[in-house]
Order: sequence, then structure tokens, then C-alpha cells
Amino acid sequence: MSNPTVVGFSGNITRPSKTRAFVDLVTRDIAARHGLSASTYDVEDLGSSLGTARWARDLDSQGRAILEEVLAADVLVVGSPTYKGSYTGLFKHFFDLIDPAALRGKPILLTATGGGERHALIVEHQLRPLFGFFEAFTLPTAVYAADKDFTDGVLRSDAILKRAAQAVDEVGFVLANRSAGRIAAE
Repeated sequence: MSNPTVVGFSGNITRPSKTRAFVDLVTRDIAARHGLSASTYDVEDLGSSLGTARWARDLDSQGRAILEEVLAADVLVVGSPTYKGSYTGLFKHFFDLIDPAALRGKPILLTATGGGERHALIVEHQLRPLFGFFEAFTLPTAVYAADKDFTDGVLRSDAILKRAAQAVDEVGFVLANRSAGRIAAE
């Protein structure tokens, strides 16, 4: 791979955000441990054109640039705050603008945050099926963090940090096998 990248994308629309901080933490960990360059974005970074976009071409130049980075990334880390048991609407709308074949085979690490443990299955019942539609390669370990796992907006839970580290290890396995030609990108 030439100049491999990891891109984080969070579905939150407010700042500061625990979700964005969580996605960024995982994204930076992947970059540091596997030698990738990294960037993290959220819905807020896409600007106002996202809400009116019916097609990717309707995004303004900033939104299109972020979309292109997401599509070009070697690894994606996605996350959303839980809103009424699912991801946020603008998070979904962003991915609705992407061609169904554009994420085929792309390694994606799933994360989510929520107020309590009752939302923990968002990663399995909402995010995994969404990226299954795209035929993306979602990593086996997904990571959910509840409000109690954060202190002053920073993830502090040892259990969640260990689970995130396990998922980051899986990224290394996927990258190594992809470069060896064992995991197809298409």
C-alpha cells in the first residue's frame, strides 16, 4: 500500500463530543500502531450542504473532500452516538450518498456511544447491517462506550480501552493479510 490511511468518521453534530473523541482515539491508535496517516471528521465538518444533498455531487467542496477521504481510506473507524436506539440521521444520510459498491472490502471498525448499557447493541443491530449492505469488511470486535466510561469527555474505562485495543489488533491482521493478497478489496 502506498501512503496508507485511516479515517475516522463520527455521526455527532455537537462539540465537544464523546463520540468524536472516542473515534479519534481509536483512529490515532490505529495510525500509531500500524504506521498509517490519520484524520477524523464528524457530521459537523461536512457543513450545511449535507442536509440538502440528494447526491454526493450536491455536497460543497469541503463535504466532497471529506467524502473522498472516506472512500480512499485503507481503514475506516466509524461511530455514532445512540439516538433512539440507532445511529444519527445525518450519519446515515452521509452514507446514503455513497455508491453501494464504493466500500466493498474496506476494513471498518465499528464504535458507538450512548447514555447507558441498554444501547450497547447498536453496533450489532444497526451499524453492522448498514456496512454489511456495502459489503464492507467490518471487524469482528465492535466497541460501545456508555457515559459512565468517560470522565470529562475522555474515555477512562479500562475494559473499554482493552476492547478497543483488541479491535486495533484486528486492523493489523487485516492490513497484513490484505497486503499479502489474502483479502480482496473488490
